[in-house]
Parts: sequence; structure tokens; C-alpha cells
Amino acid sequence: MNAVFQKLYEKYHHDVFSFLLYMVKNREQAEDLVQEVYIRVLKSYDRFEGKSSEKTWLFSIARHVAIDSFRKQKGWKQRIIDSFDWSKQQVQDVAPLPEEITIQNEQIQMMYTCLDKCSVDQRLVLVLRYIQSLSIAETAEALGWTESKVKTTQHRGLKVLKAHMEESGVKEGPLDEKIRVER
Repeated sequence: MNAVFQKLYEKYHHDVFSFLLYMVKNREQAEDLVQEVYIRVLKSYDRFEGKSSEKTWLFSIARHVAIDSFRKQKGWKQRIIDSFDWSKQQVQDVAPLPEEITIQNEQIQMMYTCLDKCSVDQRLVLVLRYIQSLSIAETAEALGWTESKVKTTQHRGLKVLKAHMEESGVKEGPLDEKIRVER
């Protein structure tokens, strides 16, 4: 079990941390939640039946941990907005994609700010699909939803994100092209 746990941790730690950071937007809280995820993994690994991939199983646990955390907080939405300081650029991808490198920092920051305008479900889907690169099927499995619900939530989330970005004065650019291509 120790070797299996170590393999899971080494293989998916960055992805789980990144997912939680995008959801709670607080580095310390994300680190605490990652620990909670792996505590739950240790407690429940013997019940993992292998019907899904380990990655989607981990994201399913991470999703529950994040939602449990939100439920425990009063006014969690405002706390997220208030606690995240974009000027410190707390969200940094270790290996950015070439397209991401070319997008201006201002547009990326605006996208993350506008992501807050999405519902929790929309944010979950958008983070899993576009930041964690899960397929529609993997996202559905991780969230315990139907593929149809994922597609609908993704479509609505992208609409909200795009509308708020346009309101903020962000013109179409590489990000919009990437979203159109990946639908």
C-alpha cells in the first residue's frame, strides 16, 4: 500500500494541488486540502475498484474536499475574492503551454477574475476541462455527472466567462481561439 500511495502522490500531486488552488484560490488552504485528499485516499484506497482511472478518482475526492471546505466557510465566495492577490501571481503553471506564454498577463488575470463570476459547478468543469485537460468523459466521471451535464455546464460556463471578459474589455485573442477549438 505504501508504494501504491507514493506512486499516486508523485504522479498526481501537482495536478491535485493545481486543481484545488484554482478552486479555493489560496495557496495555504489548497495545501491543507491536498493533505485532506490524501488522507481520504489512504482511508478509502482498499475500496477503489478500478472502474475509473486513478486520476479521475483522485479528482472526485478533491472535488468533494473542496466542496466540503466551501460549506464550512461563511461567505466563502467573498473570502475567495478578497484573499486572492493577482499582483502576487499565486497561480503559476510549472510547464506553461506555448499558447499560454504568448497570451498577455493582463488577459490571463482577467480570465481568472472572470472565472469567479461562474457558478461553482461551472468553475469545476472549466478547471477540469481546460486547466487539468480532462476529457468530457473523465470530467463526468470525476464529478459523478452525466457527460451531457458536463457539456451543458461547460457551454454555460464558457458563455459566462466570455461575456464577463468582453464586459471587462478583453478582445478576442488566442484564449478565445483555444476555447473554440477545444469545445
